[in-house]
Amino acid sequence: MSLSSFVMMFSMYVVYFYKVIVLEYVLVSMMNMEIKFYFLIDWISMIFLFIVLFISAMVIFYSDSYMGEDKDKNYFCYMVLLFVFSMIMLIVCPNMLMIIIGWDGLGLVSYCLVIYYQSNISYNSGMITVMSNRVGDVMILLSLTFMMNFGSFDMLMMDNVYKICGVFIIMAGMTKSAQIPFSAWLPAAMAAPTPVSSLVHSSTLVTAGIYLLIRMSFFFKMEIFSDMLFFFSSLTLFMAGVGANLEMDFKKIIAFSTLSQLGMIMMILSLGKMEFAFFHLIMHAIFKSMLFLCAGLVIHNMNGVQDLRMLGNFFCYSPMICGCMGLASLSLFGFPFMGGFYSKDLILEFIYMKLDNMIFMMLVVLSTMMTTSYCFRMLYYVVFKSIMSSVFFSVDLSKKMIFPIFFLCLVVVMMGNFMSWLIFSFDDVIVLSFFSKMINLLLIGLVLFLFFIMYIDKMKGVFMGSMYEFLSSMWFMSFLTSFIFLMSYKKISKMTEYDWMWLEEIGPSMIYESISKSSVYSQWFQNNYLNSLLLILLSIMMILLILM
Repeated sequence: MSLSSFVMMFSMYVVYFYKVIVLEYVLVSMMNMEIKFYFLIDWISMIFLFIVLFISAMVIFYSDSYMGEDKDKNYFCYMVLLFVFSMIMLIVCPNMLMIIIGWDGLGLVSYCLVIYYQSNISYNSGMITVMSNRVGDVMILLSLTFMMNFGSFDMLMMDNVYKICGVFIIMAGMTKSAQIPFSAWLPAAMAAPTPVSSLVHSSTLVTAGIYLLIRMSFFFKMEIFSDMLFFFSSLTLFMAGVGANLEMDFKKIIAFSTLSQLGMIMMILSLGKMEFAFFHLIMHAIFKSMLFLCAGLVIHNMNGVQDLRMLGNFFCYSPMICGCMGLASLSLFGFPFMGGFYSKDLILEFIYMKLDNMIFMMLVVLSTMMTTSYCFRMLYYVVFKSIMSSVFFSVDLSKKMIFPIFFLCLVVVMMGNFMSWLIFSFDDVIVLSFFSKMINLLLIGLVLFLFFIMYIDKMKGVFMGSMYEFLSSMWFMSFLTSFIFLMSYKKISKMTEYDWMWLEEIGPSMIYESISKSSVYSQWFQNNYLNSLLLILLSIMMILLILM
């Protein structure tokens, strides 16, 4: 906590005086290639480092009570610290050779944390997570190999020649940030303990890809890269919004909300507004970690139940925690003057001004409505509606679990306004009509009215039939990215098994059988040595006589 406070003060100094500090130490220099330690300290790395350390401190403090009865609590804390160290390496090192250390570290430690509970679901989720992220690791290694030909691993030294490896780096960022078609691993990673989900889905693993693309934002001056990322991010935004409205698992709804916000950040990044993307990234990290900690406290006190239909009436147990959850939800869909409003409203207004494609505009508007809808739906089920009686649950609210939530709540309220003045010291003109300016508020009001009709007034929704399965299963993304490859792997493994059987039959088994038969002849010869010798001599003589 003290380290994050120091980083915060130093980041304010760096931002205010616009300082850039570069620390470089050359290890090996071979011909035109240098292998070196390379640290970059500027306003982006310092602010993001403060957010990561601050949320990590809150999560570890929260875990002391949440994982209190777990016998491997110390192992869990060490893994979380290793996870944070990998993220720090990624943040302060703009050298591709050092980034691969933090990048691979995030993938490996995330796998260990996802399989922490050691169940079949955890193992399957861990395999989906690590295999999806390995695609990004391969892309980073390919870009590293490409950069080796030009003598430098520094991202900041790229020129036009290096833009050829832009596809590799953009695909690496898309895998880590779970954009279509690599979206299946993010909801699957919910098998991890809730403190891990709070850290992974707010400020570390899913933001690693976005942070890399923010550093490489000059790629999006090329239209082909910009259009490619915009297309996939807009689809991810819409798909996650629809999936969250049809999901019944509490933690997966929040995972889908993370997916939709990552799609929005990628969308504004593809339009060339790196500052807007970074602003929403840090605001999303704060209120999403707070929302996950609230969800963990609810699940912890409901004996591990995560089904929305089994939760509810939590307002009776703890009005303060429900208030914090409502505050995080308001910030999530951009209610005026909450933390997320300052960044999300800015992004949406810029999209309304910049975008001239009616299809994508409709996707953005529908996705915004979906975000508001699943926030209201989640609050409705968890805070008010329930089929369970209060006698089933005994709520013991630990102070170590409440304090991080209240502290994050205070930061969510104050941080948006403060950071908007700190980051945007220049005038960025957004010209919109009055209707376009007010459309976000109108959408919130419209969704609230529709939500009242469909849930409070008990009007049945539109019957979707087979479409429900398609929309609620992330457009079969899990099947396309995991099941098909696992099935092909199963067939390949059978073929490999047959190959090994033939090799066994031709090799060791055949040798063993031939040696066994020869040993029988040898044993017979030893047991009947004299008779055998006479028989052999007699046989030779008979053959000679026949030949003569």
